[in-house]
Amino acid sequence: MANSIPDISRAAVLSMDLQTAIVSRLLAADDDLVVRAAGVLKQARASGMMVIHIQVGFRPGLPEISPRNQLFGAIRSSAEWQKMFQGPAGAIHPAVAPEDQDVVVTKHRVSAFAGTDLDMILRANEIDTLILFGVATSGVVLSTLLEATDADYRLLVVKDCCADQDPEVHACLVEKVFPRRATVLTSGELLPDLKSSS
Repeated sequence: MANSIPDISRAAVLSMDLQTAIVSRLLAADDDLVVRAAGVLKQARASGMMVIHIQVGFRPGLPEISPRNQLFGAIRSSAEWQKMFQGPAGAIHPAVAPEDQDVVVTKHRVSAFAGTDLDMILRANEIDTLILFGVATSGVVLSTLLEATDADYRLLVVKDCCADQDPEVHACLVEKVFPRRATVLTSGELLPDLKSSS
């Protein structure tokens, strides 16, 4: 896809919520997603692009979670759900694990921007283009895309590196909603752009 990344030095990849427990829970039918995502990350690093991992995490006692928050309140009230974000289960999946030069941002809400220093990191490095992927499509990908759009970032979504518990919701988002705000492409379409810049 020609000119999908105008300036590779001002672009960053956001690999979002690809934590071990989340991946095993949501991607049982698509183990290839983490392989494709790992390929994108590898080529992004080879191109000199900033790689940022977004993960969900909480302090002991979960002080970040309000009982009024319907989604995260369920985590606060369930010891089983809390285990998903602790120890090895909460770590980023080994296939897409951070490397030394990567940045890791821990969030406490759905969007990668809400309550984090992500925007400051991007602005400090003069990043204006974001390549987004992760799970779930209707969760972190959608929420982050909407905030990034309003902050005037140029956006690409790697649709075959995103997944959702509801395949119909995933398809609706990548086919109808995201294209109004971002360039939507596959990892196979993105990789040649990254390779030509390395």
